[in-house]
Amino acid sequence: MSEHANLLRRHRAVMPSWMALNYSDPIEIAGGKGARVTDAEGNGYLDFFTGILTNMLGYDVPEVRDAVERQLATGVVHTSTAYLLRGQVELAEKIARLSGIPDAKVFFANSGTEANETALLLAAYARRSDQVLAMRQSYHGRSFAAAGVTGNRAWTNLSFSPLDVHFLHGADRHLPQFAGMSDEQYIDACAQDLRHVLATATGPDVAALIAEPIQGVGGFTAPPDGLFAAYKNVLDESGILLISDEVQTGWGRTGQNFWGMANHGVTPDMMTFAKGLGNGFAVGGVVARGDLMDGLPALGISTFGGNPISMAAANATLDYVLDHDLQANAAKQGGTIIDGLRRAAERLPIVTDVRGKGLMFAVELADPRTGEPSPPLAAALMEAARERGLLIGKGGLYGNVVRMAPPMTLTDAEAAEGLGILIASLESVSDAAIDGEHGGSLPTRSNE
Repeated sequence: MSEHANLLRRHRAVMPSWMALNYSDPIEIAGGKGARVTDAEGNGYLDFFTGILTNMLGYDVPEVRDAVERQLATGVVHTSTAYLLRGQVELAEKIARLSGIPDAKVFFANSGTEANETALLLAAYARRSDQVLAMRQSYHGRSFAAAGVTGNRAWTNLSFSPLDVHFLHGADRHLPQFAGMSDEQYIDACAQDLRHVLATATGPDVAALIAEPIQGVGGFTAPPDGLFAAYKNVLDESGILLISDEVQTGWGRTGQNFWGMANHGVTPDMMTFAKGLGNGFAVGGVVARGDLMDGLPALGISTFGGNPISMAAANATLDYVLDHDLQANAAKQGGTIIDGLRRAAERLPIVTDVRGKGLMFAVELADPRTGEPSPPLAAALMEAARERGLLIGKGGLYGNVVRMAPPMTLTDAEAAEGLGILIASLESVSDAAIDGEHGGSLPTRSNE
């Protein structure tokens, strides 16, 4: 039995069946350097998914490793937020300054799910309401409340939620009622629909709208720039708060702005973050207006939020992003790859859309015979890319989207290499689909 097959057997014996694994023959990542990883059987790959957007700088980054080792050398791996934590204060100062939120304060947790739970709690208390607006096709985490504001049935386990949630349009222009609309017309239609929801389906004290500027698990779908500005104009009329879920879009990844919501010309009341900030170390959090953050009357701590090791890694990661202007690199490399994919898509009948901003891009696939979303084609493309030495991810409401977020340190040569593998893989899968080797319709479940 191979190394991977033996580990898969052990995995299935003790891990939940609902933990999705990539590939028909799952692999273990055993080593990494820069944008490249090696599996347990010695195969090397260029990584275009980076632990679901988490290894933002790539692997084995000296600046991050050295910061962590310096903290380890002190002997203090953990103390809890019941003590002053220098690294926590330093990181909060940086994030508050970068957020653009007036009088901002920061609370650290361990994940995006925890961050979103905290933001929802802050909003619910501030507005004395359990009513929340969220976006169709969204994903905000696996906990009770976070799943409740997730607008994708494949990722929600229960029909009820601790929150009273109403879902809005914004990233669903494929629906027939929006066909042929310009960006301006679509934004206006969505804003009018929001007004109608507030007039018919909610009470007068809605707490917040929580939204991803670009939907991650949703397949990197995004509204046209300006939609959230239009939404905020409506929200402000009733004092409804805006929470931007920046777990995947933060830190300059879109190439256009440091925060995804800034692409809409909007400063939200709160932003949540996680994933890339720790470059693999667990860290998440909320940055919010000081009055909102200070508003909770009960005591609170986070046992592992602000952990000295995670704070050392996060401070070093954020400093690296700023010192090396990785936002500009994301714009450059992402532009190269997205433009190349769009040119190739013109001759590939399985590709219905190439979309993205910066180093956050996706390819949507459909059966060339029927035009229906095709999860099998997405799975086949993942396999074809892996065979050629490239790791990519999957998502989308129907599971028919491959999505990619390479390290923000990606070089010109690596961008060209990855693009070449993607195009070769798409050509192979497209040829097979035309020959009838891949088919399929809507899935019952989509994998991240």
